[in-house]
Amino acid sequence: MIREEIKKALVEAMKNQEKEKVATLRLINSAIKDRDIADRTKGNYDGIDEAGILSLLQTMIKQRRESIEMYKQGNRDDLVAHEQGEIDVIQSFLPKQMTADEMQVVIKEVITQTGASGMKDMGKVMGVLRGKYAGQMDFGAASGIIKQLLAG
Repeated sequence: MIREEIKKALVEAMKNQEKEKVATLRLINSAIKDRDIADRTKGNYDGIDEAGILSLLQTMIKQRRESIEMYKQGNRDDLVAHEQGEIDVIQSFLPKQMTADEMQVVIKEVITQTGASGMKDMGKVMGVLRGKYAGQMDFGAASGIIKQLLAG
């Protein structure tokens, strides 16, 4: 489903001659194909699934946010704008992101469901969250919330 959305968006961007959007969509397609090829060595000939694509898109956004921080330190506003443009295109394929308050509620529920009682159970909680909320949750922020809740 996401693959088809990306392909349609690429065709549309090419028709509208949106060079930056075309370049970003091609980067996304390339990353998906790379992951598909990597998965073939593991015996998965169908390619990565929707959750894998969502995870890949989130990773791409995280990389661009890190680049933005470095470009800001180097006073390269032109590159900051370019990276932000890529983030905007990538985010258009992700479901609505959870707010910090929504994440807190969901994480408390998962901690209760899994019976997590300490830091040793953090992996169990993260596994459930990744399975249920791929593409909807910033797992870096979620990790901090989980640590706070399990430690406190």
